[in-house]
Amino acid sequence: MPEVDRRWGEGRLADRAYSRIVEIINDDDLRVGDRLPSESRLAETFGMSRTIIREALVRLAADGITEARRGAGSYVMRRPSERLGAHMPWSDLSATLGTYEVRFVLEAEAARLAAMRRSSEQLAAIEAALEDLRRALLSDAPAHDEDWELHRAIVLATANTAFVSTFEHLHEEVLRILKAGVDISRARPPEAIGAMMREHEMVVEAIRAQDADGAALAMRWHLTQGRKRLMP
Repeated sequence: MPEVDRRWGEGRLADRAYSRIVEIINDDDLRVGDRLPSESRLAETFGMSRTIIREALVRLAADGITEARRGAGSYVMRRPSERLGAHMPWSDLSATLGTYEVRFVLEAEAARLAAMRRSSEQLAAIEAALEDLRRALLSDAPAHDEDWELHRAIVLATANTAFVSTFEHLHEEVLRILKAGVDISRARPPEAIGAMMREHEMVVEAIRAQDADGAALAMRWHLTQGRKRLMP
């Protein structure tokens, strides 16, 4: 089997192992601080190699769901919000959260380039999208489309079609996350929506000021907080 095909197959198996470990956390009602079954036990239960289990656990740790402790195994750090299940099957959780790794690179650099290159017309489009998002978030209406359009307006301001096509390729996965993020935040105290809005404002303010490094940092902070919002 070609190396690329073999690694792709292993990646798909790791996605399955990731999802099944999340199911164990939910079905067995494991809490923060509880220990997961050992790698060998998980491998035996799932009928997979320990290499695949280890890769799944590395991804879970990267997403902040588990933590590996040397010589002691893996422990639950966060439980995915049960409301996530209304927006995606648990089997898709690994792949969907995996888009954050791409977005950290893509959108942080897009924000940097937007701050450097945006025209006055593009800035006006970004600011209009920000106001549309504000109105949607502060109402009971869905806000995921407005959220997407703001992020897309920033990507468009890079004046680089490769950024645009790559971002639009992620549309389905990103929209799932945006829907879930708004839904979960609205189920929490009002400060959660306020924090989401301030994060977007920080990105736009940096782009307005043509602060390239500030825009990249603000976007990365926003995405980091967005991933955390998917956990209780």
